[in-house]
Amino acid sequence: MKKFLLTLSLSVFAFAVFAQSSNKDSQIIQDSQDAKEAFLKDDPDMATFFNESYAYIILPNVGKGGLGIGGAAGNGVAFEQGEMIGFAKMTQVTIGFQAGGQAYSEVVFFESEDEFDRFKENKIEMAAQVSAVAAASGASLNAEYVDGVAVFTRTKGGLMYEASVGGQQFKYRAK
Repeated sequence: MKKFLLTLSLSVFAFAVFAQSSNKDSQIIQDSQDAKEAFLKDDPDMATFFNESYAYIILPNVGKGGLGIGGAAGNGVAFEQGEMIGFAKMTQVTIGFQAGGQAYSEVVFFESEDEFDRFKENKIEMAAQVSAVAAASGASLNAEYVDGVAVFTRTKGGLMYEASVGGQQFKYRAK
C-alpha cells in the first residue's frame, strides 16, 4: 500500500510539474504572438524583417531594473523560416549609471542560418555595440543587421535612466 501511495504521489507531482511547464510555455507563445502584432502595429514596415530574416526570436515580457548594477531577463519563442521551433531565454547584466525599472518586448532577427545556429548552440552574446532600434512607425526602414543580427525593442512601461555597458546572453530550448 505504501508503494502504491508513493507511486501515485510521484505521478501526480510529475503531472503537475509538466502541466505547469506546459501552461507557462503556452502563455509565452500567446504573449509572443501578441508582441509581434504590437510591433507590426507600431511599425508595419517591420513585416519585411519578419518575412525576410532567416529566423527570429520574440521576447514578449522583459523586465529590467538597476541601481548602479542592473539586470534584465525574459523568456520568448524562437522561429526558424517562419515556424516555431523552440524557446529562448535572455539574461542581461549591466554596470554604470542606471536607476529605475522598465518592462519591454524585444525581437531579435537573424540574417542567416549561421547566426541562428550560433544562437541554438547558446553561443550568441550581444555586447553594447549591438544597439536596439526602438519600434516606431518607419523605424525599421533604416535599420540594418550588425554582425548578422538586428534588434528591436518596444517599451511597455516603467522608467529607466541609463548610461551603462553590458551584454545580453541567450539560451535556447527546443520545443
